Amino acid sequence: MLNALEVVTIVVVGVLVGVEFSVPFFSNPILNALPGDNGLRARVHGARVGGAVMPFWYIGSLVLVGVWAVAGRDDGGTGLVVTAAALLIVSVLMSILVLVPINNRVKTWTDGSRPADWKEQMKRWDRWHYARVAVIIAAFACLAAALA
Repeated sequence: MLNALEVVTIVVVGVLVGVEFSVPFFSNPILNALPGDNGLRARVHGARVGGAVMPFWYIGSLVLVGVWAVAGRDDGGTGLVVTAAALLIVSVLMSILVLVPINNRVKTWTDGSRPADWKEQMKRWDRWHYARVAVIIAAFACLAAALA
């Protein structure tokens, strides 16, 4: 049963990493290249969709890693699993304290209601998102190493 939990956790966290990695390296450059305000409109829509889905994905990943840490506490890789859990906690805190507040503002923007500093807010979100991606990649690497 522990093996199935490990595989499910690795897949869930791995897909989370892939999705979050694709945002700054693929999606946003494509959206930023769109003419006019189309890129901003797409990011506003993305803020709504991501804001609805990602909390469950992050918390679900953390719960899976926590269950793995408890269920596999006698295994050799438990320290790595606990480290992964700590990193995921950091990513959730980064989200709650910085990224979600920006995201909540972004998803309310319309063509006529975006603030004058909207580009700076997008750049700040992007910088923090890069950091969060690095944190969840490290968590994923810990999980992968725990299986070795």
